[in-house]
Amino acid sequence: MNQHDETLHRILSAAPVVPVLTIEDPAAAVPLARALVAGGLTALEITLRTAAGLDCIRAIAAEVEGANVGAGTVLDARQLDDAVRAGAKFLVSPGATPQLIEAAAACGVPYLPGVATAGEAMTLAERGYRYLKFFPAEPAGGVAYLKALAAPLPGIRFCPTGGIGANNANLYLALPNVICVGGSWVAPGEAVAAADWARVTALALGATALKRGAVRPG
Repeated sequence: MNQHDETLHRILSAAPVVPVLTIEDPAAAVPLARALVAGGLTALEITLRTAAGLDCIRAIAAEVEGANVGAGTVLDARQLDDAVRAGAKFLVSPGATPQLIEAAAACGVPYLPGVATAGEAMTLAERGYRYLKFFPAEPAGGVAYLKALAAPLPGIRFCPTGGIGANNANLYLALPNVICVGGSWVAPGEAVAAADWARVTALALGATALKRGAVRPG
């Protein structure tokens, strides 16, 4: 296991769920992150889908003890560079391009590229990637698809994201090739808007209590 794999493993294995956060108001970033960390969720993926994304990463990296803040929805080398300079400790993309892979290899920050097929997973495995985002998880085949990949691709572990919530996260986490899941249910929009951080922490505690690794491939 190389140094980047070790770091990414440590970040992703710290809790069963990685909150995927699309934050409109940068003022909410720090209290939201603190509420999630208080509930045991320390790996936080801040998507770059809003103008506030980089400011949120910067604030959380500087102010929230115990948080491993990452940048999500990284689409190109410029966004990757911006996220690294903002303080992102890991990088996530919905897919992967040759340019993005090259930029990630050069930046020194662990990278979790996205895949939706076995072929994409094999291509990235050839480049040394052992941890991959499976996206969009539910539309791409869900639990059944990942279970089918476990035996032929034993060296790869996935973080499925997309359509995962409190109702089905445990089904994914039971698979031996799933290291964690990504989801936004732990930070509902109405709770964030109301600054109901106690509710966020309670949801985070519930997510932290989810179990991993019960189902074997078959």
